[in-house]
Amino acid sequence: MPWYFYLALKQLFPTGRRVTFFTAVSIMGVAAGVWLLIAATGVMGGFGHKYGGMMRDTQGDIQVRSYELIRDVAATQAAIDATPGVLASTPFAEGLVMVQYENRPSFPAIQGIDVNQVGRVIPLANYLVIGSLDDLDDDTVILGAELARTLGVGVGGKLQVVTPLFLQKIGEDEILLPAELTVVGILQIGHQQLDKSVAIVTLRRMQDLYGLGRGVHGFSVKLAPGADLHQTVAAINDRLPPASRAHALTWMEANDGFLFSLRLEKVMVMLITSFIVLNAMFLVTALLLIAVVRKTREIGLLGALGALPRQTAACFCIQGFLVGVLGAVLGLALGFLTLGNIDGIFKFVGAVTGQSDTLIEMYQFIQIPAHITPGEVAGISAYAIVMATLAGLIAAWRAARLEPVEAMRSE
Repeated sequence: MPWYFYLALKQLFPTGRRVTFFTAVSIMGVAAGVWLLIAATGVMGGFGHKYGGMMRDTQGDIQVRSYELIRDVAATQAAIDATPGVLASTPFAEGLVMVQYENRPSFPAIQGIDVNQVGRVIPLANYLVIGSLDDLDDDTVILGAELARTLGVGVGGKLQVVTPLFLQKIGEDEILLPAELTVVGILQIGHQQLDKSVAIVTLRRMQDLYGLGRGVHGFSVKLAPGADLHQTVAAINDRLPPASRAHALTWMEANDGFLFSLRLEKVMVMLITSFIVLNAMFLVTALLLIAVVRKTREIGLLGALGALPRQTAACFCIQGFLVGVLGAVLGLALGFLTLGNIDGIFKFVGAVTGQSDTLIEMYQFIQIPAHITPGEVAGISAYAIVMATLAGLIAAWRAARLEPVEAMRSE
């Protein structure tokens, strides 16, 4: 072991067992920054990961939509299914309706699905907490859990459903009675907004409610394993019939505005939190500079004994590096411990403040998600270690400039 590395260890841990005040404060400063960066990145990454999973599960990997109603459904779907990389597709129609149960109204989004095909593309069955997709027919409906709770309706309840077509018929001096649908299932996706604003019916019923005839609004598409998302989208667009005026979008493109806001929020949170590590760098710099001043005579003695300036500098630079490594390790441990218990922490804060419902409404999730990639962990660790090493370089530069004779004469 080089003598300057050994000396750096002895200055950080003088007895080999006891941690000095300087060492403890420096390591905790770096650890606090890494801890908060891991926690903030994990939570914000969890939102993005959770939203992404929900979007793919409820919309498919790719969506094919048109500027107008797609009437030649069979030809358009055949073109989609024949595209390399496509595993399956299913048509859908969607809109807004008013539903009423015992004089309690609500205005959810409603989607019509092909019960025979939807399972190959969208795993709706995984989110059903009551009922089954096999129970869904033209006279029934599946509701989101929060929507059912708001209406006070359960399985077997009968809803009155009114669509814009109802108002159109009134304007044409025709009477269209509200549709009556029986609730046969409850769906819980886990996102507050979706669970209180979604109703699912069969595609035929949706076409009747909106007067679409045989037309649909689009198709949800599932990729085959290993298929490239963007290449498949381009291939689908090349095959779509021009008359349909349809175009394919990836799930990311279809939700680009929302995903961009999530990415921007994540970057801003990481940027703000990273200043804690920057503050720890100044703390390490100050404490190492104090050590240089206190050990001026010892530094001069090292020079008189033949130590090169770069070896003296390395002693303090290594101290900064070791503080960064130990701080990063401790910060990672605290960060992963926090992410592993983030939902419990969230519930504890909500219980203490009495704002559990407010926090759920704000973040829209019943459980707070957490997700962080190995690359993000490596980047945060490297950032902390590099910053701590740079802090040591400043003190090392000061120590390397000391002349042995002048340093030994220092009082």
